Amino acid sequence: MLLSNKRLWLLLLAIPCLLFIPFIAMQFTNEVNWAVGDFFIMGTLLLFTVLAIECIFRVVRVKKYRGWLIAVVLLTFCLAWAELAVGVFNTPFAGN
Repeated sequence: MLLSNKRLWLLLLAIPCLLFIPFIAMQFTNEVNWAVGDFFIMGTLLLFTVLAIECIFRVVRVKKYRGWLIAVVLLTFCLAWAELAVGVFNTPFAGN
């Protein structure tokens, strides 16, 4: 069964924990101003990242390749996050 994996459960549990950080910050400062859509987009981005990493762990057996593929997934996540937050690449999806 897909959800019987302890690692997957921990990774999936990390998503709401990470989304809770900006939610709490919004209660104390006006500098963090996320809308519901922002939480949805970031949650989706985190979910796809977690599922991609879990697929890599399940499919790729060579640790060297596994490490490189996970690094590529994390780099892609960081680049997408940066683009959505501040518009590093000036695409139509830019945050500012």
